[in-house]
Amino acid sequence: MIGAVDIGGTKISVGMVDQNGCILARAECPTTPERGLGDGLNRIADMLRTTATQASGELCGIGVGCTGPVNPMNGTIGDVKFLPGWEGANIVRELSKRFIVEVAIENDADAGALGEAAWGSGQGASSFIFVTVGTGIGGGIVFNGRLYRGVNGAHPEIGHHVIDPSGPACFCGANGCWESFASGPAMVQWLRENFPQSPLSSEPLEARDICVAAEQGDPQAQEVVERTGYFLGLGMANLITLFTPEVLAFGGGLMSSYHLFEDKIHETIRANCGLVPNEKTRVLPAMLGPDTGLIGAARVWAHHFGS
Repeated sequence: MIGAVDIGGTKISVGMVDQNGCILARAECPTTPERGLGDGLNRIADMLRTTATQASGELCGIGVGCTGPVNPMNGTIGDVKFLPGWEGANIVRELSKRFIVEVAIENDADAGALGEAAWGSGQGASSFIFVTVGTGIGGGIVFNGRLYRGVNGAHPEIGHHVIDPSGPACFCGANGCWESFASGPAMVQWLRENFPQSPLSSEPLEARDICVAAEQGDPQAQEVVERTGYFLGLGMANLITLFTPEVLAFGGGLMSSYHLFEDKIHETIRANCGLVPNEKTRVLPAMLGPDTGLIGAARVWAHHFGS
């Protein structure tokens, strides 16, 4: 069995996963990075030991998926705003010392892509792109079973290709990147700017509230969903034009309401991919659902060290 560690901004999930991608045992706790790196490592180690005992198997290695930038080559965490004080920490070295097994780490979006490629919607595809849509937009690319890396091992930032340079400013430094048009916060911001008198504009508001209102027939919420579906489709159309993958799968919190966006996404892809056989690309919801992070973390180890 493979130990899996999924480190997010609000919680850490840990579990044991078998060679077929099935979760054998799991545990979780709040991330609370302010308690310090040492405390976080101790909690991760305790949960690994507990879940290993529950699963009653032999631990062959540990895979880690972590939010934000990481260096998979040397095992360190980069400058992650959700993990203050953890910058430069070598999670791989520390866990390897404690458990005497091989450990590997990837960005959480790349981990999700590996999990879906092996055990989810990308099974059997030689070219696979995974997109996760929620608070932001991220993803990973897997070609011929291997994770695509850029120069110096860099992780491609799928959510930050520019859709419209006259669009909203993004923290990445660009204007009008995909994330600034089609993420959950982008939906909320656009509704408030364009329908300030809407009852939905009152605090607090999240994208899922807009989706629920759209399902209930609210015309302004439906307009926000229609617009977001267009921009989701436009970004996906760009990926299909550039890479013509066999499968493009999407997950994340916002895609739990995929049925609301589906028609507009496919309409936009058909309208913008005239030079490639876009009908051959299967555009699918991710299969692993809320388990994507944990299963993907296990696949990180298999990608680095497994057969």
